[in-house]
Amino acid sequence: MGGTFDPIHNGHLVAAEEARYQFKLDKVIFMPSGRPPHKKASEVLPGEERYLMTVIATSSNPFFFVSRLEIERSGPSYTVDTVRQLHKEYGHSKIYFISGADAVWEILTWKDPDKLAEYCTFIAATRPGYDLTKFKSLHASKQNSSALKMPEVKIMEVPALAISSTDIRKRISRGQPIRYLLPEPVANYIEKRGFYLGRNDK
Repeated sequence: MGGTFDPIHNGHLVAAEEARYQFKLDKVIFMPSGRPPHKKASEVLPGEERYLMTVIATSSNPFFFVSRLEIERSGPSYTVDTVRQLHKEYGHSKIYFISGADAVWEILTWKDPDKLAEYCTFIAATRPGYDLTKFKSLHASKQNSSALKMPEVKIMEVPALAISSTDIRKRISRGQPIRYLLPEPVANYIEKRGFYLGRNDK
């Protein structure tokens, strides 16, 4: 499961557990991005902090693991580089990449999208109210119109994805409550470290 996890929240955890159940996954590896290529460094917390929050959030689930692969790798964190490495390590297994449907729709703008099809199947986790018909038709049109091979995409509906990291950051900066939106130990860590206070996130 790839993401910035800035911060990780209950929507991420519910989506990961639902994917594990629906697709009979042996485990879910959370992959905090090291240097998200679509964001400025000043827009996200340092990778080490996001990694620690992810460890805190997932520690109680024996099927959840957190990888330092992107945190420790230099340069921008490209998904194709990550799944290529995972394919080397778990080549005997089928690899799924779990992400939000809105992010999955942008696959063709990612680095080497045709290579992604060789390494993994995408699980597109959707928020309530997301137009699945439109998503499927748009994805099909890209498959038909592009010379690139598109990765296989599975759709998975997750009600808890109404929660978003952006909204949590905004609530913290405004002094609004975040209880029950993310694991309590993560909320405590954020408060202790003073993360997101006074920020004006887009």
